[in-house]
This record gives sequence, structure tokens and C-alpha cells, in this order.
Amino acid sequence: MMTTTTTPEVGIFSPGLRTVTIAAVTLVAVQAFEAVAVSTAMPTVAKALGGLSSYALAFGVPAATAIVGMVTAGSWSDRRGPVGALALGWLLFVAGLLVAGTAPTMPMLIGGRALQGLGTGLTSVAIYVVVARTYPEKTRPRIFSAFAAAWILPALLGPAVAGFLVVHAGWRWVFLSVPFIAVAAAVVGWGPCRRLLADRTHTADPSTTVREGVTKGLFAAVAGLAACLLSVAGQTKVAVAVPMTIVSLVLLVVSVPRLLPRRTYRSGRGLPTVILLRGLTSAAFTGAEVFLPLLLSRERGLSPAGAGIVLTVGALGWSAGSALQGRVSSAARRAPMLRIGLILLAVGITMASAVVWSAVPLFTVYGSWVIAGVGIGIAYPTMSVLTLELSAPDEEGRNSSALQVNDALLQSITLAVSGSVFAALVDRSHSAPYLAGFAIAAAAAATGAVLASRVRVPQSD
Repeated sequence: MMTTTTTPEVGIFSPGLRTVTIAAVTLVAVQAFEAVAVSTAMPTVAKALGGLSSYALAFGVPAATAIVGMVTAGSWSDRRGPVGALALGWLLFVAGLLVAGTAPTMPMLIGGRALQGLGTGLTSVAIYVVVARTYPEKTRPRIFSAFAAAWILPALLGPAVAGFLVVHAGWRWVFLSVPFIAVAAAVVGWGPCRRLLADRTHTADPSTTVREGVTKGLFAAVAGLAACLLSVAGQTKVAVAVPMTIVSLVLLVVSVPRLLPRRTYRSGRGLPTVILLRGLTSAAFTGAEVFLPLLLSRERGLSPAGAGIVLTVGALGWSAGSALQGRVSSAARRAPMLRIGLILLAVGITMASAVVWSAVPLFTVYGSWVIAGVGIGIAYPTMSVLTLELSAPDEEGRNSSALQVNDALLQSITLAVSGSVFAALVDRSHSAPYLAGFAIAAAAAATGAVLASRVRVPQSD
């Protein structure tokens, strides 16, 4: 009689993966706390430094500089592994926090945010490569779900902590308190990741990846510069803005095709569409979320902590949606799940925009943003899983880089456009500047929902 043995299922907290899971989730949680806390405090920061017209720029510039970090981390991770990119990224992230926290002017604060973006770009791609090279394929939805869950505690505590610091210690401590946590997280994460990946062999040709890395790094710098110029153009006079916008668009046309797979912006089936949808999803959610605390504090009279609660409920919805997709292991169900997520995101953004009118009860924005959070919670990790599924060995860094480059690029362009519209309308209307931003964001999500079916690659006979 023949007996069969079954291999025990490997989970993200199995003995061989436990320490790296804890370290990676900790790193994500620190960046989550920073994002939630800074978004909560930014209306106060902009007012204190006289930079309300540059409000969107404080979010758009780090999204632009992240492009350079992402491309650098992609080629670096494929060539030498992800640990070095993680270390440098974390160092730049902490340095940016220190610069922003001590900034006497809005331009210097934006400079610190630029360093943060560069560091975040390095670490975000490197973490994806760690997942690709250490976690079995079936467990990847669960680790990406764990990353989403890492937002729960920061989302719950971030607005309250940021509001407390703004009122009792000053907004600078929103930035200056995070480095202490960041350094502790780096100490926890460095050893496990380094040991786990020490014996990994790389099949990519080092000379090829070096040349490719340098070339892509240059084009990434050009794309990042273009995105920054586009953001700045919206904050200047028309005589300067028009030529600056033209230069930005030319630079984007030249550089972006070198950073992404062919046919990305034509929604080519498979990986190109996954990468396109990631950018549209991020642009939609971020393009709406950056204006919500400002709207609630400036137009509806909420305190920084009260306005920040909307970020909390959105993050909780994100975690719930991510947990839901983590239960889906069938590849055939990913495209329908992705479409559902994008539809929910578009609906949530549209519903949240109604709070711009004073007759609409404030509590409705929280329910609306939960819906948006569930939507992106379903869509975001689904695209991460699809990218790794469609990547050949030693191409995880390159493709993860492309995924997140387009994420940052469309996010930056959306913030530049909506920020320019906001700056143009803010002194003329109480509702139009916000409604314009929400409309741009909802349109991005709706476009993604239409294209979602193209993530499936036709099966050959």
C-alpha cells in the first residue's frame, strides 16, 4: 500500500520566514505612520510657513524623487540583492525627516520631503524583491495583506499623535519624532534580511545590469525632474508656467518609455496593463486623499486630529480590502477582484466629494472613505501579486521598479495638475478647487476599472 506525504503549508510566520516578516512589516508600519501623521499635520505646516499655494507640491515632489529611488533599487536589487538598497533608502528617509522637521521655510521643507521620497523609492522596491526571493508564490498575497495590515495601528494612532504634537509640541515634532522609530526598525530588519538572502545567487549578467542601471537611472532623473517642473509650473505665473510645462512634457515623453515595459500606456495585455493600473490606482487615491484633511479643516472647521480621522478610516478600509484579497489564491479571480476594487475606489471618491457642501453631514465622508479604502485595499496588493507572477527570475527588481515608477509618476503628475488647478481656484471659490481634484481622481479610478480585464494574458492553445 502506497502512502503519500504532504508538505506542510509554509506561512508568513513559519520559522524560516518569521523574522523577515516581522522586520518587513515593521518597516512598512514606520512609513505608514509617517505618511498618516504628515498628511494630518500638513495643513498646519503650510499655514505656519506661508506655503498654502505650495500645499500639493509638498506631496508631489517626494512622489517625483521616488522615481529615481525606485529605478536605482530595481537594477541594484537584480544585480546585488535588495539589502544594500534597503539600507541606503532608510538612511535617506531619516535624513529627509530631519531636514523637514528643522525647515524654516516651505522650500526647505519640500527639499526634506524630496529626500524622503528618494529613500521611500529605494526601500519600497527592495522590499518587493525580498518578497519575491524569500516567500513561496502561494504566500505572497498574505504578506502583501500583512503590509496593508501594518497600516492599521499607524492609521489609528497617527492622526491623534500628530494632532497632539501639533497642538502641544509644535508641528516640527511630527517629523522629528519618526526617526527614533525608524532607526529601531532598521536595527530589527537588517540582520534577518541579510542572513536570509546571503546565499542567493544571481543569474543576471552583472555588466548588462550595471549598464542598464546607469541608463535607466539617468532617464529616471530626467523623469523625476520633469515631474518636479510640472509641479512647480502650476505655482508660477503664466508667462513662466507655459514654457516650463512644455519642457516638462517633452522630458516625460523622452524618458518614460525607457523606464516602463513596451505598450504600458496602450494597455498591452498582462504586465503592461498591471503597471498602468497601478499608476491610475495610486493617482486616484492619493489625488483625493491629500485634499481631504485640508477640506475638512479649512472649510468644515475641524481640528488637525479631527480632520485626520478620515485617513484612519480609509486605512482601516484598505486593510479590510487587502485581507479580503489575501484569501483569493486563484489566479483566474484576480482580474475580477481588481475591477471590483477600482469600482469601489471610484464610488468612494465621488461620494466623499459631496462633503464640500456644508449641507452634507460631516459623518458621510467617513463612510465614503471606508468604501474608497476597501477598493484600493483590494486592488493594490492584487497588482503586486500579479507583477511577481508575471516576472521571470532576476527580473523581479526591474518589474517591481517599473510598477512603482509608474505609481509615483502618475501620482506626481496628478498632484501637479490638481495642485495647479487648486492654486488657480482657491481664492475664487470655496468648492470648485476641491471638486476639481476629486473629479480628476475619480476619473483615474474609473478608467482603471474599464481596463482591468486586460491584466489577463490569453492562453495559447
